[in-house]
Amino acid sequence: MLRPFQRLATELREDLQAARDRDPAARTRLEVALGYPGLHAVWAHRVTHRLWRRHWGKLLARLASQFTRFMTGVEIHPGAELGRRLFIDHGMGVVIGETTEVGDDVTLFQGVTLGGRSMSPGKRHPTLGNRVTVGAGAKVLGPLLIGDDVQIGANAVVVRDGPPGSVMVGVPARQHRVSAHLLGAMEDPALYI
Repeated sequence: MLRPFQRLATELREDLQAARDRDPAARTRLEVALGYPGLHAVWAHRVTHRLWRRHWGKLLARLASQFTRFMTGVEIHPGAELGRRLFIDHGMGVVIGETTEVGDDVTLFQGVTLGGRSMSPGKRHPTLGNRVTVGAGAKVLGPLLIGDDVQIGANAVVVRDGPPGSVMVGVPARQHRVSAHLLGAMEDPALYI
C-alpha cells in the first residue's frame, strides 16, 4: 500500500497527464504544470481535502481553498470529493460545492457550477459519474446523479438526473440518448442535438 505522500504524488502526476491528454494546446509538461490554473486548483484541492478530513484542519482547509480561489478563479470546497484525473479547462468561474462527488476522468470547462438548490444540511450538490464532460457555463444543481459517460452541453441548466451515456442540453436540460458508436464519431456531440 502506498504511503499518503506517495499516493498524493501519484495523483498529481495523473492530473498533469490528464491535462496534457485532453488539451490539444498543451505542448509540454512544464507549460501545463506552470500555466494551467484549473490544474493548480485541483492540486490545491488534493491538499485541502486531506486537511478537511481532520477535525483540526477544517479552518485551515477553508482558508487555503479561498486563497486558491483568489489565485486561480476556481472555487472548490475542501469537502468536495474529486476523482482521479479531473481536468478543469481554463477554469475561471468554476464552482464546486461541499457535498459534490466527481468520478474519474471528468472534464469541466470554464464557468461550470456544481452547486446546490437548498440551504438544508446533508447532500445538496451533484454526483458525477466517470468520464463526464460538462460544457462551458453549465450549471448542475442539487443532489443529482449524473451517470457515467454523460455529456452536458454548454450553458445547460441541469436539475434532473442524467442517465449513463446521455447528452444533456438546454434550459432546463433535457436528456438525449446517443449511441456509443455515434458519440465516439462526433467531435462535439452537443452540436448535433
